[in-house]
Amino acid sequence: MADIRLTVDGSPHVVASATTVGAVLHGLGVEAVVARVNGEALRDLAWVPGDGDVIESVPIDTDEGRAVLRHSTAHVLAQAVQQLYPDAKLGIGPPITNGFYYDFDVERPFTPEDLEQIEGRMRKIVKERQRFSRRVVTDEDARKELAEEPYKLELIGLKGGAADTEGAEVEVGGNELTIYDNLRRGAASEWELVWKDLCRGPHLPTTGKIPAFKLMRSAAAYWRGSEKNQQLQRIYGTAWESEEALQAHLDLLEEAERRDHRRIGADLDLFSFPDEIGSGLVVFHPKGGVIKRVMEDYVRQRHIEEGFDYVGTPHISKQGLFETSGHLPYYADTMFPPMEMEGSNYYLKAMNCPMHNLIFRSRGRSYRELPLRLFEFGSVYRFEKSGVVHGLTRVRGLTMDDSHSYCTAEQAPAEIQHLLSFILSLLKDFGLDDFYLELSTRDDSSDKFIGSDEDWETATRVLEKAATDTGLQLVPDPGGAAYYGPKISVQAHDAIGRTWQMSTIQYDFNQPAGFGLEYQASDGSRQQPVMIHSAKFGSIERFFGVLTEHYAGAFPPWLAPVQVTCIPIRSENVEYLDKLAERLRGEGIRVEVDDSDDRMQKKILRAQQQKVPFMFVAGPRDVEAGAVSVRYRNGVERRGVPVDDAILEVSRNIAARLVEPDALNPDALVPPESATS
Repeated sequence: MADIRLTVDGSPHVVASATTVGAVLHGLGVEAVVARVNGEALRDLAWVPGDGDVIESVPIDTDEGRAVLRHSTAHVLAQAVQQLYPDAKLGIGPPITNGFYYDFDVERPFTPEDLEQIEGRMRKIVKERQRFSRRVVTDEDARKELAEEPYKLELIGLKGGAADTEGAEVEVGGNELTIYDNLRRGAASEWELVWKDLCRGPHLPTTGKIPAFKLMRSAAAYWRGSEKNQQLQRIYGTAWESEEALQAHLDLLEEAERRDHRRIGADLDLFSFPDEIGSGLVVFHPKGGVIKRVMEDYVRQRHIEEGFDYVGTPHISKQGLFETSGHLPYYADTMFPPMEMEGSNYYLKAMNCPMHNLIFRSRGRSYRELPLRLFEFGSVYRFEKSGVVHGLTRVRGLTMDDSHSYCTAEQAPAEIQHLLSFILSLLKDFGLDDFYLELSTRDDSSDKFIGSDEDWETATRVLEKAATDTGLQLVPDPGGAAYYGPKISVQAHDAIGRTWQMSTIQYDFNQPAGFGLEYQASDGSRQQPVMIHSAKFGSIERFFGVLTEHYAGAFPPWLAPVQVTCIPIRSENVEYLDKLAERLRGEGIRVEVDDSDDRMQKKILRAQQQKVPFMFVAGPRDVEAGAVSVRYRNGVERRGVPVDDAILEVSRNIAARLVEPDALNPDALVPPESATS
């Protein structure tokens, strides 16, 4: 048998021909679940390499390795469901962030008891160490083998896959159509077919390589994400490389549930989503309105300081505006249906940039005006599918702190650096200081992106250099660009390590051309400006939701809706605290006096539950001394603080935008166990 030469994880090796990649890696003592071949496709370990191939091992504890693990576990889920419910028809079952799902057409929704039973059957399949075996099939053969699976037959007809409501494309083939057989050792130690599924793969070598998994929940989901299609039942699960990793994930989910902004929003009376208004449309209550106003005031002032002019535009527009901008037809599916009025179609505004272009175009512009920076709090409306609407983080009505910089091509690099510095300083002021950058570029989807190759190359190079110059990690995102140009997005980690896409900067050379935007250059010629989109919050609603979860509702003093709660020990101390509250309001501090008939301990508990940063507690001795006890929401207390010092402390915390209340005199702190009870 002839030998072949391979490069494995960067080192040259000679092996016998017909040796599987799994055997090659095993012989080198390398643990892997799949392999990347020649820098491109991932392959099963049963794949046989050829002479000169370059192989990279993919361990299970990498992003790609976990995706293969979760995809394989999804297939075990589908097999278990069909064993328990033989009439169940299969939809799709891809890996998703931190887990997987599979869709089924069944007679009734799954119950929690069903999931327990299904999980038990899955564990049996894992113990059987069934082998995943890949077969290439023709369309005709696939249709014959899967004749009882109507959804799989539809996928075969599509030749590519189905849209996944989690935001990804689920492919079943590509250049070739494949079926994976699940094989089990029979009585004569021969492999026998147990189950099969149409799938692109790759998969783990056997089900026994699945270390740890858990089914999480079930939900309704429309086939291929369209309300026009059959409603299926989706089972979600998660799978990890070890029991320890699984438990860590479950602990994180428990903490995330505790921080869920929807629950906190209700507990703290910040906002709600009345059914009478409609899905994805939020109502801010007075306390939530305070936080929203402070956020708006801050970012409005910052924009003015950074050289932006504040503008305002309407909520609706004629259809032609969005055709000129290019948003129709690219964004038609996420725009609310048009309204016919006076012979014209009007759309609810889904983006602000077209109207800002009209402001730029409203009169002649000179190079001396550039960069021209326009900013507004623009209310936009996007028809998100009901399955993805989620609290404040995915809404249908949102307010964007949207800005657009019009500049010369030569000014663009400096303008982008200016915007990045602005954004990063803003996020730090809100306590988000752990982030990286993502560069979204175009791919080969020629029907999605417009503009010349030269323009795309120039825009991408400018963004990449500006991002690199920050010194932050830069992660590529091929294919993630908007249709009109590449973008940088800031990906921020919250207090429990989750990643959120926050601010964005987009380089646009297409809309200026579409709108015929021009400025007079220094030589008298007419030139087209570059347009740079930027959103600092992204949307106020989403940023509000992220902050709520980041702080678990315990907002920094400068953002807290109530910054001080005054608590009298006795009813006769109320008048003293009322006068103190007036002084606080005069200093611009948000304050409440709890003059209810409840006991002092209950008032303190209530203020702590409302996550108020400061409590001023006063009894007869405090009144006599002109002092208060300053109690912090963590239970620590300072006693006998002169009123002037207490007010100064609160004011200093607010002005410094400190994340947690910080005492002026730490030596005076009393630990919670010895504080006022």
